[in-house]
Amino acid sequence: MINSLTTPFGRFEAAWRAVERPELLAASTAATLREWQGAEPVESVLVVDTDPEKADTSVFCETYDVPLDASANCVIVSAKRGEEVTFAACVALATTRVDVNKTVRKHLGARKASFAPMDIAVTETGMEYGGISPLGLPAHWPVLVDEAVAGSPYVLIGSGRRRGKVILPGRFLAQLPRAEVLAQLAG
Repeated sequence: MINSLTTPFGRFEAAWRAVERPELLAASTAATLREWQGAEPVESVLVVDTDPEKADTSVFCETYDVPLDASANCVIVSAKRGEEVTFAACVALATTRVDVNKTVRKHLGARKASFAPMDIAVTETGMEYGGISPLGLPAHWPVLVDEAVAGSPYVLIGSGRRRGKVILPGRFLAQLPRAEVLAQLAG
């Protein structure tokens, strides 16, 4: 039996080092953690097992007593220039909204950018809606991280599945391959 750990916030029945509980993660999220080579220790990433019916941010935060400013969302953006479509992940605190039309569009050099429709986001990431994680995305995708997320001691984010979330230091996300920390990604 793996011992339960203490989380920096929230009220969960149990928490574990995510690398020790890959069955609670999407396969690509587990692979990213298994192959981790960043400076931040992979053992700093925790996973909590939660009710998939309560995965939506506001309901989740209320149910598990997680402050909204400690919860981060990963949204998938579709950027288009001519016929070329580029996908990117944007990670921002739940108390903010990603600036897709200005900051993301300009940063990606796109003519038009928008939130990817749910079915496309799910298909392209291989993850479940309501649990999309910046951990385990396609290797060529940019991961844009708001500076408020990167500067947070710990944030809660999707595990790739609706059931379960990961809790990790914000700086961990800044060390992902293709990650870029942006000021004013969200406001």
